[in-house]
Amino acid sequence: MTRLRFAAVAFGLTWLAGCGALSPYPTVPIAVRPGAPAGQRVAICYNTLTTPLADVQRDAQQECPADTVAEPDDTDYHLQNCPLLLPGRATFLCRPRK
Repeated sequence: MTRLRFAAVAFGLTWLAGCGALSPYPTVPIAVRPGAPAGQRVAICYNTLTTPLADVQRDAQQECPADTVAEPDDTDYHLQNCPLLLPGRATFLCRPRK
């Protein structure tokens, strides 16, 4: 890779990071597996290297109804629902508050 191409790629990635392109966002949750608990599910795409899991859980809590708690269910790294720069898809189960 030439220096110019490397510089262009580095600049592009820095620009994407600066404009919030790497911010976690809601997506389609993992399908319910047989034997899994029932309930509403929410999912968040995030970068596993730059986003703390506590931030992902906070975002999932905002997606769940007000009288529920977001509990982690599963994480996958398939790129069907999340882009290459945010490869982690954390799925949460919205359980009633106790």
